[in-house]
Amino acid sequence: MRRLVRNSTAIVTTALATVIPALVATPAHAATRNPVIFVHGLSSSAGTWDTWVSKFKSDGYSSSELYTWSYSWSQSNKTTAAQLATKVQQVLAQTGAAKVDLVTHSMGALSARYYLKNLGGTAYVDDFVSTAGVNHGTDVSALCAWLYTSCKEMTSGSSFLTALNSGDETPGNVDYAAYWSNCDAAINPDSSAKLAGATNVLVGCISHTHMNEDSGVYSQVRDFIA
Repeated sequence: MRRLVRNSTAIVTTALATVIPALVATPAHAATRNPVIFVHGLSSSAGTWDTWVSKFKSDGYSSSELYTWSYSWSQSNKTTAAQLATKVQQVLAQTGAAKVDLVTHSMGALSARYYLKNLGGTAYVDDFVSTAGVNHGTDVSALCAWLYTSCKEMTSGSSFLTALNSGDETPGNVDYAAYWSNCDAAINPDSSAKLAGATNVLVGCISHTHMNEDSGVYSQVRDFIA
């Protein structure tokens, strides 16, 4: 009987030694990757990110790590920035993450940068990415500046851009990257997409609307926020 008890005890101990580590093992990606929030631009919507979202998923991201959203693109970028602040807090609460990564396209860079600079966003953002961002304005926006507040703010030399770009263009403990094209018909001059203090990457000749669909640009963005 004593031998049976000893043998039984040994069997149970061995089983527990095998099972317990498996139960407490840390998942491969638990709390190691920031959720990504995508911010679209003028005359666009959340759907503009479908290609990249699909690519992120193919590279191992889950739906719970990727967040697209739509907003009224004709409104002031300041209004959009306040809505982005709310979105960030919602994602943080939902995921339990401490920070998010922001990936933007075109005018989306402006509201995201306003959030970072003026609404305390640097405390909640780890990486910021601008693809074809209208960071220093474009004379093309004059075509719609009379109609939409957002367009007026994108005009080169606008009071909005002057304030946004005054002082540090890349504030806080955030990693910034700006991907720009040398044949972007929507941004004139092309160099307007660059940011002082950021990792500025010339991606070659890619159209404005294809910047956030291009596979090569995607790979660079993915690696930057990894």
